[in-house]
Amino acid sequence: MLNHVLIVARKELMDALRDSRALVSALLYSLLGPGVVFMVSIALKNKTQTGANDGVLIGMMAVFTLVSAFVGGMSVAMDVLAGERERRSLLPLLITPITRRDLVFGKWLAISFFTTGGLLVNLAGFAAVFATANMAIPGNVPRLLLALLCGLVPLALFAAAIELAISTICRAVKETQTYLSLVTFLPMGLGMFLVFFPGAAHAWWRIAPVAGQQLLLESWMRGREAPVLESLILGLFTLASAVCLLLYAANRLEQDDVVYGS
Repeated sequence: MLNHVLIVARKELMDALRDSRALVSALLYSLLGPGVVFMVSIALKNKTQTGANDGVLIGMMAVFTLVSAFVGGMSVAMDVLAGERERRSLLPLLITPITRRDLVFGKWLAISFFTTGGLLVNLAGFAAVFATANMAIPGNVPRLLLALLCGLVPLALFAAAIELAISTICRAVKETQTYLSLVTFLPMGLGMFLVFFPGAAHAWWRIAPVAGQQLLLESWMRGREAPVLESLILGLFTLASAVCLLLYAANRLEQDDVVYGS
């Protein structure tokens, strides 16, 4: 089983890495947030106190970070199922001795490589902005990195699962592109909502995908120590949600109308 999953993942990775335009586009999207925050930091440099500037900039970072977990794998997700169905290459692939579940998990790993990469590039860009703008990072840095990785990397895996599930629903690449573009409004809209209405969040939101990651970043933004245990619990719930989406996608591939695109 694992061997089949890795073979599918390697095949999709090799195909995706040949598309240089999609890679450059994903890279630019991931660095968009750090670029905007850097320009805003220059504009605010001598207008208010440094602490106030840091709060505004880190607040912007929270939203851009959530979005980066989704945009990194969009181009790959558009092609792995909807693209193959459009090219009529999905059916020959399913005839091979490989289960639907192995196929879905292999394609998910390939998408996850790019969503995680986009997230890490985004965080590296923000780290460079902090160093350039001489901004203080709240809390203990090693503990912060551990908490962010436990909470945020599963978000990238969850984003890959959502994008793959949408790719099984859509009939063609253009349709998939439309829906995946709308998906980016989920982290953007929810993130902005929690920034402007922090009192609306309930306690259970802290373990919910996307909302939990936003609250985790907000907690750090206010100068609190990064909660490693809470981040780990959030990461586990996010991964569990991703697995549910993958099982849904595998079940969809058992249906003839999905395979044949009719």
